[in-house]
Amino acid sequence: MEGGVGLEGEEDKGSKGLGGTGLNLPLNRHGNLIRASGDENLKEISHNIRTSKTPAVINYGASWCRVCSQILPEFFQLSNKFPKLSFVYADIDECPETTQHIRYTPTFHFYRDGERVDEMFGGGEERLHDRLWLHSS
Repeated sequence: MEGGVGLEGEEDKGSKGLGGTGLNLPLNRHGNLIRASGDENLKEISHNIRTSKTPAVINYGASWCRVCSQILPEFFQLSNKFPKLSFVYADIDECPETTQHIRYTPTFHFYRDGERVDEMFGGGEERLHDRLWLHSS
């Protein structure tokens, strides 16, 4: 998980998730932002979070969710402000098996030392920033 992975499919306008949002998203300068491309990939990312002990946040969203589209650019921006955190975006429609437990979008899960320690439902840039600050130190 360290170093991150590039976002696949950003140029593919027909894809769901990040590529299908049509949003002008900021560049990630630290390589700490990745996108789950499917159930198997999200399982692998979750395993890496549990074993690496790197603080992380997973943003569970959907391409059809208005609030998700509003918070996504800020999520990207915050990945640049918190380089020691790993940021993951998972579209619930692209990862249907591994996101069955997600009832609201967006949902944010915060991990520390391999364990989920917090969760946040809905948008709110200031709330998200404060939670990231809390879990990054």
